[in-house]
Amino acid sequence: MNLPRRLLCVITDDSTDPVELARLALEGGAGMVQLRRKKATGRELFQWAVRIQALCREQDALFIVNDRVDIALAMHADGVHLGQQDMPASAARSLCGPDAIIGVSVSCTDEALKAAAEGASYIGVGHIFPTFSKDKPTPPIGTAAIRTIRNAAQLPVIAIGGIDHDNAAEVIRAGASGIAVISAISESDDPAAATRELVKRIRQ
Repeated sequence: MNLPRRLLCVITDDSTDPVELARLALEGGAGMVQLRRKKATGRELFQWAVRIQALCREQDALFIVNDRVDIALAMHADGVHLGQQDMPASAARSLCGPDAIIGVSVSCTDEALKAAAEGASYIGVGHIFPTFSKDKPTPPIGTAAIRTIRNAAQLPVIAIGGIDHDNAAEVIRAGASGIAVISAISESDDPAAATRELVKRIRQ
């Protein structure tokens, strides 16, 4: 499955209701929702996934699951996003099939080349700017790395890390096919409006 250009992926966080956040993000025009909740049980993830996937289907948006290939398979989700410490993309591809969206987080060219060789559909490149949504032991890689990594791997890039309304257009100009955000939406007083404005910025 091919990703649309200038895609906004909204990732759920650990402090808000993931279903309500997904609903508001989709109302604002998000093209993909990623269910991410590191400390949730499998049962909780499955229950949220059922409801979020239904919302995504209503809005013709994509739904992927962070880390948990089992939940993605059980839901017949559009795909899964994997970190460097998760199952190899090649194994996920074997399980999920040729049409599944498989994203892999990378921060350098070597990781991107490995993801491409293992069958990733896209690479999540970051963190681009300083971010407080996740603990990061390394400094931000900046926008210049986006095009370098994308050209090496020959895969669509979804950029992540510290992206907001002020710098989203810069990220797209640097060569990203889309962006993924957490706090720019989840910490907004009006997530639907924040999503709407972010979609506008990346599509300009």
